[in-house]
Amino acid sequence: MIPITDDVPSKRFPIMNWLLIISNVLVFVFMLTSIDFANELVSQLGIVPKRFLFYCDIFEVATIFTSMFLHGGFAHIFSNMLALYIFGDNVEDRLGHFGYLFFYLLSGVGAAAVHIYLNQNSIVPTIGASGAISGVMAAYVLMYPRANVLVVFPILFIPFTFVLPSIVYIGVWFLSQLFNGALSIVSNVEAFGGVAWWAHVGGFLSGAFLLPFFLVKRSRKKRTYFFLTIII
Repeated sequence: MIPITDDVPSKRFPIMNWLLIISNVLVFVFMLTSIDFANELVSQLGIVPKRFLFYCDIFEVATIFTSMFLHGGFAHIFSNMLALYIFGDNVEDRLGHFGYLFFYLLSGVGAAAVHIYLNQNSIVPTIGASGAISGVMAAYVLMYPRANVLVVFPILFIPFTFVLPSIVYIGVWFLSQLFNGALSIVSNVEAFGGVAWWAHVGGFLSGAFLLPFFLVKRSRKKRTYFFLTIII
């Protein structure tokens, strides 16, 4: 199922969400200039669990963040940026511009931590914004469970469009990540099908865990601003 749009309009321009999308696209275009250069970027700036755990330094810690802006192909970046475009603007609405950026990055950190923990001996670089975006999707469905998502589902190469509640679409998506993650453990494959499923699960759970703290912080800021406005 490919999401197309949702029915929750943004109340303000999601500048941070667009900056994230543009940054990811620009890095991807930059990687297209040379295959050898792209491979070197992935090798050096992607997360390598074994290298991170046994040769950890400031540079290795930085790969948690640099890996979020690298993608392995057109399908990879398109699916990630599409999901970020659809769900990110509304989350930014509720968390504020910088709160949203911090939330996004922390979700990515959570995703990386779970992936590293479950693949401690892996020497395969892991890249992509999927973990951070999974956290955004968790925040979206928790804040907008009654929203609707227009999706496309191809059957025998014929695209069918229909509307699903966000809780159904994202719920099915999360269960599929969990199922494939379990398969990767059973089959003893660190990234079953070339996808770091547990990073997605980790990012989603991190986002769900972090959201209440960001909402409380945001509401306190609003109350403080209102109080100061009254005094002035």
